[in-house]
Amino acid sequence: MPRPPGSTGLRTLRRLRLLCVALSAVVVAGLASPSSAAAELPWMNAALTPEVRADLLVGAMTLDQKIQQIAMDPVANTDIPGCDFSSGGRHVEGIPELAIPTLRMTNGPFGGGDCLVAPTSTGLTSALSVASSWDTGVAAEWGDILGEETRASAHNVLLTPGINLGRVANAGRNFEYFGEDPYLAGRMAVSQVNTVQAHGVQSVAKHYAANEQETQRSQMDTVVDDRTMHELYLLPFEMTSRDAGLASVMCSYPHLNGVYACENKRLLSDWLRGDLGFDGYVMSDRGATHSTAPAIKAGLDLEFASPRWFTPALIHATLDAGDIVTADIDRMLERRYKVMFKLGQFDRPVNSLTPIDFATNGRRIRELGEQGSVLLKNERKTLPLDAGSLHSVALIGSQTFAGQAKFNSQGPSDTIVVTSPYTVTPKQGLENALGKLGSDATVTYNNGTDPASAAALAAASDVAVVMVGDVSREGVDRSSLSLPVSNGVDQDALVSAVAAANPNTVVVLKNGGPVLLPWLDNVPALLEAWYPAQEDGNIVANLLFGVTNPSGKLPMTFPTGQREGANATTDQWPGVDADGSGRLTATYSERLEMGYRWYDANHTKPTFPFGFGLSYTDFTMSKLVVTPKTSDGTKPVKVRFFVQNTGKVAGAEVAQVYLGLPSATGEPPRRLVAFQKVRLEPGEKQQIELTIDPAASNHPLSVWDTGADTWKTADGAYRIQVGDSSSNLPLTETVTIRAPRGHQE
Repeated sequence: MPRPPGSTGLRTLRRLRLLCVALSAVVVAGLASPSSAAAELPWMNAALTPEVRADLLVGAMTLDQKIQQIAMDPVANTDIPGCDFSSGGRHVEGIPELAIPTLRMTNGPFGGGDCLVAPTSTGLTSALSVASSWDTGVAAEWGDILGEETRASAHNVLLTPGINLGRVANAGRNFEYFGEDPYLAGRMAVSQVNTVQAHGVQSVAKHYAANEQETQRSQMDTVVDDRTMHELYLLPFEMTSRDAGLASVMCSYPHLNGVYACENKRLLSDWLRGDLGFDGYVMSDRGATHSTAPAIKAGLDLEFASPRWFTPALIHATLDAGDIVTADIDRMLERRYKVMFKLGQFDRPVNSLTPIDFATNGRRIRELGEQGSVLLKNERKTLPLDAGSLHSVALIGSQTFAGQAKFNSQGPSDTIVVTSPYTVTPKQGLENALGKLGSDATVTYNNGTDPASAAALAAASDVAVVMVGDVSREGVDRSSLSLPVSNGVDQDALVSAVAAANPNTVVVLKNGGPVLLPWLDNVPALLEAWYPAQEDGNIVANLLFGVTNPSGKLPMTFPTGQREGANATTDQWPGVDADGSGRLTATYSERLEMGYRWYDANHTKPTFPFGFGLSYTDFTMSKLVVTPKTSDGTKPVKVRFFVQNTGKVAGAEVAQVYLGLPSATGEPPRRLVAFQKVRLEPGEKQQIELTIDPAASNHPLSVWDTGADTWKTADGAYRIQVGDSSSNLPLTETVTIRAPRGHQE
């Protein structure tokens, strides 16, 4: 078969040298445990680097073994009792004689792996809820649960985090992502990946890249310019790669600028491995591979899930035709094995199912869900509810949102198979909170199918709690931002009817993305709970009764109409059929003006801005000091200010730092560059110090120069703004950048 001149000899010589290194290391290590494996299989010597071990292993494999390892197996894997379920081949079969462990993959709390035992896992809150905490500690804790339970359920690859951006409010999978801002998404993903991979579990970031909608995702084309890609849609992947040692990236379904993502060399090689510094391996989404040689040459390493293009027959034919060479396959495997060695997956393979402490993890999820809920409105201090003064509570809403715990939705249907160890319904949660607070008030549930009876119950009760929401899911975008009819209930009409019957009406949202709120002026209190999952009832009740003080902030802007910003036109979303082929093309014509950046640039006021969220206490920020005031663009900028709790109860505030770049850069008015959540007792005052580091992976001071193919920092005045949301930034200072001649990152 054709090979580059001399490549076989050079590679063989390299491997002989590595083998000598391996044998020397064995002697030096004194045949350290596991000594027999190290002596027999040189790559099992843990004293060697992951790179050396991966190269030695690949060098010892036959061609057929290599081909078997670049695609998943569509049949059940029965190596571990209880792991005989096949979900379309979410595993790569191991090779015991080479000590290669089987890779089992799962979507985590949503199930979908090879080992489905009931209960499968703790029912986690949505990723959007994690982002709403604006707390990297919350993301880390969430990731710790994911990593622990992934490994305990005998899987070693976790198909998360999702770090596409909330470009379009209608997008069906926004609940799986971390919001609309690339820096916030990147910070959350880094924290999650670090704790997941600390368990020896690979994290797979998805969906790479520009996969911000579900409509026609398997065939559509997204048209995005180079600068917008780098500054927005690639940035979370870069941050996670550079700051968390990301194991893997999953390439997405759509075309990007005319080429399928999973065979797009610019995307997988030039950008991912070149510009973003990614050092792991790339797998495809299910069915997202569309070729053999083009995909391999572009940089795809593993086909997911049931192989169609990386089958032995096609690989052999492609080798025989000279379209690929064996060295291409070697490179694909070395990338993955290096990751596996680095995470200890050869040295500490998963050999069994292990118990999970579901009670502890349930408590952890309750706390995380409370931190990720957002208080959006609280007129007349309606909340927190005073349990001691209540005799009757009306709980009203469709069965989906008020009668049962609301989970994340998956797949093409409106339902999800709940495999959590337990659930807490809204009614149970309200009763739990009332009991803890010493109240004997009664909670009466009405499913809202008869608005008149719901209004009558509300009128006869001290307080009415209406729970409404949507069903966002994979495979389809929401056609409307209005609340849908649920179980025969017109939810908007129901809220209006209840609010008219009882002025003391509290609305709780359980949704996967922004929604329109036509009744907002008629209700005094609104709490955003997203999809709270198994601890739904306790999370919501603890917040409503003040057991916990809300501290979340919105990770996505709430628009005022159906089409604003990145979905203002059908060209932008869902796209247009320009050539009559039936395939939609969505053009990101808003470019950098996405999310809050569009509202800022167009001086448009949303219903609720990015970063917004209320508390049961009050905070002030003061005395902003920025140093240095003049810089060459290479040194960190320190931002110091005070945050004080001026209210009467303990609470947490999220201090947010935004940066306005010089107008000559053509950037939107501001970008988020730093944030910190601070918890304060009543009257407590604390100084916060945040750093804007030009060398950081989010390139805070720089813009992407397409012509030069690099990040550059412009001369001029940089406006630093500090506040509690993207639209409330009372503290302002200016830093002047005078970069050295020819400076670039």
